[in-house]
Amino acid sequence: MKGRCTCGAVTYRLTSAPLYTHCCHCRWCQRETGTAFALNTMIEADRLELLNGGPQATTIPTQSGKGQTVFRCPTCRVALWSHYAGAGEKICFVRVGTLEDPEAVPPDVHIFTESRQPWVILPENVPLRPRFYRRDEFWPAESLARWKALHN
Repeated sequence: MKGRCTCGAVTYRLTSAPLYTHCCHCRWCQRETGTAFALNTMIEADRLELLNGGPQATTIPTQSGKGQTVFRCPTCRVALWSHYAGAGEKICFVRVGTLEDPEAVPPDVHIFTESRQPWVILPENVPLRPRFYRRDEFWPAESLARWKALHN
């Protein structure tokens, strides 16, 4: 899968399937994106290949207090991916909307649905969690194995 910012100055490619995809409805994601939710797919940092340009890293606050490093195009300022403190720099949370084919990566789970906007209709066939969840309850075995390989 390939992706890019709005102006095309930064392009990238995912060299394998992502681990898992979150649709987060927390108030922090709503504020950060300026919309109803954030849609991020997770992949190992060494499986995100930069094809063109160089994103600019900016650390912003998070509700946990640990911060998030957002990688943005230095020209159009679009957020392309992030590193969250809980997952570390080994995992990229790629903004699904920056992929050329975002429909190829639908949400695997909707999280923090307790704070979703009431007009957002959630699908019946995707797990919903009022807050977060335990990976071993939701992730496929292959994704769990890849995650464990990074954190051993």
